Amino acid sequence: MTDSELVERTVAFVRDTLKGAEGGHDWFHTQRVFRNTLQIAREEPVDLLVVSLAALLHDIADAKFHNGDETAGPKKADAFLKTLPVADSVRKHVVQIVRHISFKNSLEKGQGFESAELHVVRDADRLDALGAIGIARAFNYGGFKNRPLYDPDIPPRTDLTKEAYKKSDGPTLNHFYEKLLLLKDRMHTATGKELAEQRHAFLLQYLEQFYDEWNGRR
Repeated sequence: MTDSELVERTVAFVRDTLKGAEGGHDWFHTQRVFRNTLQIAREEPVDLLVVSLAALLHDIADAKFHNGDETAGPKKADAFLKTLPVADSVRKHVVQIVRHISFKNSLEKGQGFESAELHVVRDADRLDALGAIGIARAFNYGGFKNRPLYDPDIPPRTDLTKEAYKKSDGPTLNHFYEKLLLLKDRMHTATGKELAEQRHAFLLQYLEQFYDEWNGRR
């Protein structure tokens, strides 16, 4: 089976698995991350098959939708990859990326795993949390969790640990300060950094407009 056929099989599996998923973590999110990954990978010395499979499988079972079980995604990715004729080294690398990609895990010191491939897919995923789509995803998830848009009496927390981040249930606008605005300075690749600068600027522009409207300013 060629690499392109492996990718096609994975696309079909992910699209079927994510039917009906929350709009910020559905197949279209995965598709965008996959495209971002391919764009970034053009400028990085990485294994294209590893980053392609990891991008497609990175949200196959997000812990947020599996009672906080952080093993669900890696286990599901591993089980699927065992049905494909891929080398064990590829399978294990992809599973490690799925295990370590999330923002909340970056709040925990001593993860013990890094690779150029992880950096590419992580940047690709983080880009989808920025810009116009990042804003849409944030408010979609906030609505899914029935959270207020904004509450000036509930300030964002800037000292979140991994556990505190997982339990955070503040207004959606707080998420900008607790995660989204931090991503620009946590990108790994040159392409990721360049694209993040543009999308970060859009977040700042949006926030300025939001506060103007909230406070009745012209």
